[in-house]
Amino acid sequence: MAIIMGCEFPEDRYYHPRYNIWLEHAGERVRLGLTAYAAALAGQFVDFVPRQPGQSIYRGRTCATLESLVWVGPVRTPVAGEVVAVNEAAMARPALINEDPYHEGWLLVLRPMEWGLDQQDLLQGEDAMAAWRERMHADGFVGPGD
Repeated sequence: MAIIMGCEFPEDRYYHPRYNIWLEHAGERVRLGLTAYAAALAGQFVDFVPRQPGQSIYRGRTCATLESLVWVGPVRTPVAGEVVAVNEAAMARPALINEDPYHEGWLLVLRPMEWGLDQQDLLQGEDAMAAWRERMHADGFVGPGD
């Protein structure tokens, strides 16, 4: 687990820094969620409305809407696919996304349409950590709660 400016980033995930998304690929499924950095920026989440199972989503399009006490906005997916599961627990209690963004606070699971193509835009390992450091410095981020 890497910790950058007070935010955790599991090193076993794929990341899309522009969308503030992590992805975990397993077989024919991709689970995605918001990073701890995104949760720190947005503040306490109060509403989570994902696209529903069976719906197809194109890369770069909205897969969910999140609302915090200070922000409302779309969550974009860097992977095209069909929604196969949504996190019902996070829908019932959106604070899970803040409390445990990489485990209990995941957002949804997709069956990717073109994983081989989509993963080319994702970062892993030290490349991802370097991109997060650069982004957080450029954003002037000083740490969660600051």
